[in-house]
Amino acid sequence: MKYADSGVNIDAATRALARSRDHVRSTWDARVRNEIGAFGGLFQPSPGEPLLVASVDGVGTKVTVASQCGRYDTVGQDLVNHCVDDILVQGAEPLFFLDYFATARLDEAVLPEVLAGFAKACRENGCALLGGETAEMPGVYAAGEFDLAGTIVGRVLPEHVIDGSAMRAKDRVWGLPSTGLHTNGYSLARAVLLDKAGLRVTDAPAELGGTTVGDALLAVHRSYLPAVRATWEACGRPAVRGLVHITGGGFYDNIPRVVPDGLCVHVDPTAWEPLPIFRLIARLGDVPAPEMYRVFNMGIGMVVVTPPDCDLGAVPGLDAVLIGEVRPGAAKVRLPW
Repeated sequence: MKYADSGVNIDAATRALARSRDHVRSTWDARVRNEIGAFGGLFQPSPGEPLLVASVDGVGTKVTVASQCGRYDTVGQDLVNHCVDDILVQGAEPLFFLDYFATARLDEAVLPEVLAGFAKACRENGCALLGGETAEMPGVYAAGEFDLAGTIVGRVLPEHVIDGSAMRAKDRVWGLPSTGLHTNGYSLARAVLLDKAGLRVTDAPAELGGTTVGDALLAVHRSYLPAVRATWEACGRPAVRGLVHITGGGFYDNIPRVVPDGLCVHVDPTAWEPLPIFRLIARLGDVPAPEMYRVFNMGIGMVVVTPPDCDLGAVPGLDAVLIGEVRPGAAKVRLPW
């Protein structure tokens, strides 16, 4: 199976967004400090001031898994942490978060759980849950369905912006472990595990070591803010030359977003062991390796690029894995397939 078989076409989305670039750029002035395709938007209100960094996202069809499990406290955490990671890759720390909750008909038992998840993650990341919107839209959503979206705003000093421009050949490429699928690839995961293989969310296949399918799929998206702060403290901010949040598009579509022209990040997928949930999806869906590494994070949720003399593997508690290096090349990212 491939992602398109589950109804998601990454290539079509990329083409549609490319045709919209001119519309987006027509709204920009000198205060916008990023290019299209960045993880977050950089905005400098006045010269010399800190930059505001903003990002918006959702949790995709992970909300469907939450409904099937009858558990709603994790998806709110997922959304906050995802947004935190998206602005973190540019060096920003979060200030505040805004949420959007849409459903066919408001279930008074569901919304408080979701909001509790938002609040928990906001507390853990040190940002304010500043406000939000709740919408009931019968006719747009089927009975029992809901969707989430969130916007985060953070700040970064101009001299601390991380944009990949400092990356050089022979730099080391590190991976920080993920907790699971995080918030991407759920349409394919559900198509394989629940539809094709006929598993239930309460089933516990041997490959998952006693964990149920539902619990494995609902594992909370990790916030990498503490880990990246630890790298800054251990190695200094200039030692982090690039950060990549492995989200939709996996390794193939996310790593090139921060790699300068003329360089290529070579990733060695044998450097770490994919999480059991990914091995289960690949086996039951007969999903080829290139597709797995384009759809999922495969157990590495954040990629960190450092100079050759920076050893993140020696930073206590970081669990960083050396997964590759930067070399000259035009492809920007290369895996062995």
